[in-house]
Amino acid sequence: MRNLDVTTLRSFVAVADAGGVTRAAGFLHLTQSAVSMQLKRLEELLGVDLIDRSGRRVALTAAGEQLLVYARRIVALNDEVVTRLTDQDYEGEIRLGVPHDIVYPAIPQVLKQFNAAFPRVRVQLVSWNTVNLKTEFARGACDMILTTEADLEPGGETLSAKPLRWVGAPGGAVWRSSPLKLAFGRQCVFRPRVIEALDEADIAWEVIVETESDRTIEATVSADLAVHTMLDGTEPPHLERIDHGGALPELPWQLVNLYGGHQGRGVVHDALAGFLRRAFGGPGQPQARLKAV
Repeated sequence: MRNLDVTTLRSFVAVADAGGVTRAAGFLHLTQSAVSMQLKRLEELLGVDLIDRSGRRVALTAAGEQLLVYARRIVALNDEVVTRLTDQDYEGEIRLGVPHDIVYPAIPQVLKQFNAAFPRVRVQLVSWNTVNLKTEFARGACDMILTTEADLEPGGETLSAKPLRWVGAPGGAVWRSSPLKLAFGRQCVFRPRVIEALDEADIAWEVIVETESDRTIEATVSADLAVHTMLDGTEPPHLERIDHGGALPELPWQLVNLYGGHQGRGVVHDALAGFLRRAFGGPGQPQARLKAV
């Protein structure tokens, strides 16, 4: 009789979900060689190849796809049994990455809810731009991340879609200037699409502030020296949506995506992902835009 090891199955599920051994190792807090060895032992036990290693990205074989269904169920059942019989207090740390511009107002409430459910688990909040967060996630430095971007990459899940809005100082008038004065972060993912919209509308523009600091942008905009763009509903109290009456172009929608929120990574991860889904995927979202890969 051959017996499957739950730890090995957990590593296999992590590799399948993460799309690679390196990222999975980061999630599991193991070395890459340790995860590779577990996969090798699992393949030797079953006598089949589970991973197609011919391409740059890890892919499952037909046998691997079959095993993944059972592995998820076995790992989930194991965690449920341990939870029910030990009534354990979860403890540890989970690393959550969130872009600066969507921390408020949702994330404080998510952290409050999570702390009430898991008081001994610390959430390390990493606030950065989408580009850097995806880099950190790829190397396993974040357990899960939210992003704001135009598209969804494999392994991600779209929680909501929101339009970009022009924002400026309360009662400000700089939006009437020509060329239009802009303030943007150096790696802002909104910037190329905003500039494209201005060019298509034949509106002259100039970037007068280019910085890594959101505080610098907000200070400049709140002083009515430039305008900025933010997702609908995320503007802070000291800025307001510009009522431009059509003088400025309408801006495209952006997706709020979740990476690392797939089920089966444990009770703590699943709970945090659930809180994030409820916070960002509330009623009124355009359902045709919501999808998971």
